[in-house]
Formats: sequence, C-alpha cells, structure tokens
Amino acid sequence: MQQDNQNLNTPAQQQSISDDQVTSYLRSHPHFFEHHASLLTEIYLPSPHGAGAISLAERQQLAQRDKIRVLEVKLASLIGYAQENDATSEKIHALCVNLLKNQGFGNLQNLIAKSMQDDFAVTQSAIRIWANPDSPQPTEFTPENKAFIEWVLTLNAPHCGALPDAAKGMLNDHLASFAFIPLYQNSAEKQAFGVLMLGAADAERFKADMGLMYLARIGEFVSASLLQYIE
Repeated sequence: MQQDNQNLNTPAQQQSISDDQVTSYLRSHPHFFEHHASLLTEIYLPSPHGAGAISLAERQQLAQRDKIRVLEVKLASLIGYAQENDATSEKIHALCVNLLKNQGFGNLQNLIAKSMQDDFAVTQSAIRIWANPDSPQPTEFTPENKAFIEWVLTLNAPHCGALPDAAKGMLNDHLASFAFIPLYQNSAEKQAFGVLMLGAADAERFKADMGLMYLARIGEFVSASLLQYIE
C-alpha cells in the first residue's frame, strides 16, 4: 500500500524559516505591520525591565524611552563640558588681559602665580628661562638643572601627569599632579626658551590624558609677555 508522501517527511526534513529570513522579509516589507496592526498587540515579548511580558508595541515604546534617556544624559554632559570650556576661556582671556597690562618683569611671576592659584586650582607655579643667560635676571628665573632643560627641549606640547625624574626638586614633592608648559619664541619651531611649571595637590587636576589646548594657549600668552624682556 502506497503511503502519502506528506506523512514520510520527518521534522528534520521539513524546511524552517530562519531568523535572518524573517528579518530580511520585514525589512523589505516596511508596511507589513500597517497591514497586520493587530499583531502588535497579539505578540508578547519579555519586558526589558523584568516586569513580565509586554506587547511588541509596548516593547518598542520602552526601547524608545530608553534611547531618549541615554540621549538626554549625553546632552546634559555635553552642555556641562561646554559651560566648563566657556568658563575656562573667560579665565584665560582675563589672564591675557592682565599680562598685557603688566608693567614690569619683576611682577610677572607673581601675576601668573596668582592667576594660576585663583582661577585654575594650581597650588604652586614657577617659571624657568634660559635664553640670554648673560642678561640680568632675577635668581628665581635662573635654571638650575641642565638635565631638566634638556628634557623640556624635547617637549613639543605641554606635559601633564606625575613629576618626571628630570624635574625632581623643581616643585614641592607633596604635590600630586603636574604640568610643564614649554615657552616658545616661535610656536612653529617648538624651540623652548623656558618653561612654566604648575603643580596641584589634586591628583586629578593634571592627568596624562587630559586635553592640552588651554595649557598651550596659556603658554603662548606667557611666552609673549616674557619675550619683551629677554630678547
């Protein structure tokens, strides 16, 4: 007796639709759920927040809300960064104005030190210059460590983070983070004639991976204010 061919097919032999095929079909038929709107309420999925099962439409709403929350957090963070940058720009502008108004070489380091402490949370600052060593200069601007000078001359940008070995003894040892800003006569040539050293008690103040744009700008302003006295 001949058996029905349909009965001879085993489950393994029956062709099934894969997840990729379903996904491809829905993508190529964007109006599918418009024509079968009832499926949105008939299909139930696990809630992403562990509150039992919810409809496909509810699941989509929750997904959108979660995305909106993430975007709101990112937007708030960007606004915060923008406000911090605006405040920093204002402080650097004020420093530049004060440097332009400065009337003497002797007051320059005090002016810079006060601005660094009051506006930029710097605990200690100091300047070392080595251009024109034969010209009369206050002792606090006289370089003491040739190895330190050679290290600064290798810098193409401000250095932030821990105190390097070449700078040991240049600032207070109890400070937790440091920035060394080369002072260039010509920023394009990157040949330093001195350095502005900053130290902070806060270990997070000058991090090795921090942005350097504002520190570089401070270096440019300080360089310009010094050059008129040492050239």
